Amino acid sequence: MYHISCTMARLTAGAATLALCATAGAAQINLTVKVENLAPANSISFAPLHLGFNNGSFDAFNSGQAATSPIVSVAEGGSGSDWQPAFAAADPTATRGTIGGLLQPGESRSSSFLVDTMLNPFFTFAAMVVPSNDFFIGNDSPTGFRLFDAAGNLLLAAIDQKARDIWDAGSELFDPAAAAFVGNNDLRTPQNGVVSFNFSELAGFDGRTTGAGYVFTSGLAADSDVYRISFAVVPEPATSALMAGGLFAVGWLSRRRRGQSSAADAAPV
Repeated sequence: MYHISCTMARLTAGAATLALCATAGAAQINLTVKVENLAPANSISFAPLHLGFNNGSFDAFNSGQAATSPIVSVAEGGSGSDWQPAFAAADPTATRGTIGGLLQPGESRSSSFLVDTMLNPFFTFAAMVVPSNDFFIGNDSPTGFRLFDAAGNLLLAAIDQKARDIWDAGSELFDPAAAAFVGNNDLRTPQNGVVSFNFSELAGFDGRTTGAGYVFTSGLAADSDVYRISFAVVPEPATSALMAGGLFAVGWLSRRRRGQSSAADAAPV
């Protein structure tokens, strides 16, 4: 009995140690990011999402100011060809990436990223809204979305965007003939405006056939849900398996001990 008790104590301590190690190692975690187009059927679609887990130093744009080339490269074509290098230059230790492909109403996509929660607690994103000449979603403040606290705990389960959160870069004049997804995106007329919120102009594309083949109908009000970014921590398989194995052994020994105690109680005196 003493041997079994000591073994149980060691296994219990081992399981506790594994749990502690898993928590202590939370500085780097695997995080799954899921994006969903919540807009009504036949309404807006989205170009690939550009994203970065970062220290809060990369400021892609400012409301009321002229759009610079990083955000214009997202808003006018969705490529992010200037956004990604600018992000890397401003914050070299950031974890950056994209979740690619045209995202039509009702569709979703997911990708996983290895994130250092101590080094990069903030989240920054940007994606073009189509059809449009220069509309996009994204965070104005580089520290507007803190994902992790000082202990590495996930603070946000999701970021929701409504129609009223759609930005107009103010860099290209409204022109359906030159708009991405319904026109020739190589054509453009500079607007020389400033970044501001604007979703109502999207109704100007109603009735046009999109590049995906559906006839566009905005159908948006200010409070219409259009986009969701959700976050989920991916458990480490090795740690999970070791913990499960340790807890199984503890449970088995516990049952064995109870069985031996019952047999001893039932034995004749």
